[in-house]
Amino acid sequence: MTSELKKQNLEPADILADDTASPEAQERAPAIDWGKAEEASGKRGIEVIQTALQTLPNTPGVYRMIDEAGEVLYVGKARSLKKRVSNYARGIGHTNRLAQMIALTAHMEFVTTATESEALLLEANLIKRLRPRFNVLLRDDKSFAYILVAQDHPAARIAKHRGAHSIKGDYFGPFASTGAVNRTVTALQKAFLLRSCSDAVYESRTRPCLLFQIKRCSGPCTGEIALDDYNRLVDEAHDFLSGKSQAVQRQMAAHMTDASERLDFETAARYRDRLSALSSVQSHQGINPRSVEEADVFALHQEAGQICVQVFFFRTFQNWGNRAYFPRADKSLPPEEVLSSFLSQFYEDKHPARLILLSHEIEDRTLLEEALSVRANRSVEIATPKRGDKLDLVQHAHQNARDALGRKLAESASQQRLLEGLAATLHLPGPPQRIEVYDNSHIQGTAAVGAMIVAGPEGFRKSAYRKFNIRSDDITPGDDFGMMREVLQRRFARLVKESPRTAPDAAIEPSAGAVPDPADASPWPDLVLIDGGPGQLSAAREILTGLGITDLAIAGVAKGVDRDAGREVIHMPGHQPFRLEPRDPVLYFIQRLRDEAHRFAIGTHRAKRSKEFVRSPLDEIAGVGPSRKRALLHHFGTAKAVARAGLSDLENVPGINRATAKLVYDFFHENNG
Repeated sequence: MTSELKKQNLEPADILADDTASPEAQERAPAIDWGKAEEASGKRGIEVIQTALQTLPNTPGVYRMIDEAGEVLYVGKARSLKKRVSNYARGIGHTNRLAQMIALTAHMEFVTTATESEALLLEANLIKRLRPRFNVLLRDDKSFAYILVAQDHPAARIAKHRGAHSIKGDYFGPFASTGAVNRTVTALQKAFLLRSCSDAVYESRTRPCLLFQIKRCSGPCTGEIALDDYNRLVDEAHDFLSGKSQAVQRQMAAHMTDASERLDFETAARYRDRLSALSSVQSHQGINPRSVEEADVFALHQEAGQICVQVFFFRTFQNWGNRAYFPRADKSLPPEEVLSSFLSQFYEDKHPARLILLSHEIEDRTLLEEALSVRANRSVEIATPKRGDKLDLVQHAHQNARDALGRKLAESASQQRLLEGLAATLHLPGPPQRIEVYDNSHIQGTAAVGAMIVAGPEGFRKSAYRKFNIRSDDITPGDDFGMMREVLQRRFARLVKESPRTAPDAAIEPSAGAVPDPADASPWPDLVLIDGGPGQLSAAREILTGLGITDLAIAGVAKGVDRDAGREVIHMPGHQPFRLEPRDPVLYFIQRLRDEAHRFAIGTHRAKRSKEFVRSPLDEIAGVGPSRKRALLHHFGTAKAVARAGLSDLENVPGINRATAKLVYDFFHENNG
């Protein structure tokens, strides 16, 4: 695919140019009056498509439909770009969704690819990054945890791993939950006695650590086990995780029996404990299919205009966990089309299993098999089972999808009632769609940070959270009012600049055909909550008024007498301070909002403080990079020893030339007077 882009003088960065926008700009999309837009620009959209058709080839590729503001409306793939795009130019026979999309199209862009499978992979890549409003969107796509058996050291180590697979070694997973991977790593340590320490710790050991004492490591660092014997344990662990678990267990049982017959009961007991640990790996995984060694199972359930896709991961005949997804999709799309688009996006950055089981037949199954096989560099099969164990797995996943969606719908209804109660309590014109809560955290002014959390009908929107490092030198350490002023000044000054506010009575609501999504909402809050009393509230109002914002609902939540939860006092401009009844659900909701802001602020503060604790004076010397800093620390041991060193001592450090030595020497001696 990359070679095809280069032939057209295009780079992936050019395709994803919209990614340079701010996180907020990427998430939001302006509200649109669908009917008005269709009436005014329906013909123009068809003309744009017809003009593009004149130069389109009959080759595979990806097309993008873009509106007047430059927002990508839709990303699609095609075996033949000309034939696919010509379907949009007819102007008749389209669903409401397609008619709206065509009406809003002001520009089209195309990328040709060598094969249709390459087009499928590029389409999934662009959808995840550009978030077009008319595509099925995979949301909450958090990374999965893997077990890594690192092979970049003579004595391989086992560890939990997230992120890019950049370390040389074998990756086993995915695990749907951190708890599952942690339990499995612990059990594997007991079963195969592999080390989990870093290479630096390994090299520095002079005697076995505690893990050796509690029989979770064989101690290769200090020669408690020969390297060849240790590597045999690594091979056994690799075989177990690769699907040969039964063979490994049979071999281990044979060794235990042999040792017992030789009356070597100590060795037999070690094998017994290792077998017990392997059994615990399987017993904690819940349903374990006997006939399915490796598979990813996807089941989709639709209800009340919402969709849930439940994903189960099975490896080495074990259930490695599951996760529920709630993709954004138009209500008119059939479940087969939603599931197909979901799969291509899901595997955009993940390795597929050899077998993928689905609850619905998808139209482009063969194409997706081909694309995933190319990506995985091995054969991948996609099937919709009709009977047997595989059907049982799909039905189990579907039941979980139904249950998860039921819980989400119940939570949404409860959340909506709380928002309605909050609106009535705080005299708002309607239930707030976006609530922003602000808090500060510091210790006597050090490592001061501000935090903003966001909540709405869908609950907490963690992707919209923001943290603010307090920058101003004019703020007295510990001045909460000053910190709140800085945070709000920076937040709302940027908001005024990037998204000028629309008058509330001029806001346009999308029609019923539009897909509701937090990313489509206005970035402006309907309610601002401040953690504090009249002082913090006054500081906040002063900043907002200075920016010309006078109609924004704002309230301060002050801690009650003796800081007891349930006795909070709420302050609002133009109203007397008041308390809510201790058992009022709205009070609990406000407490949840405040506590979440406090948790986020404290976490941000602690992370900043920890970072400052480990800072070295060497970091502040311009011209001394990581390699030279490492050379100095390896030679002298500590930054204090570097500061006390003479010029000649610095010059004798391997990798440090005379100019750098002079730079380091002058830095410390100037700072020390």
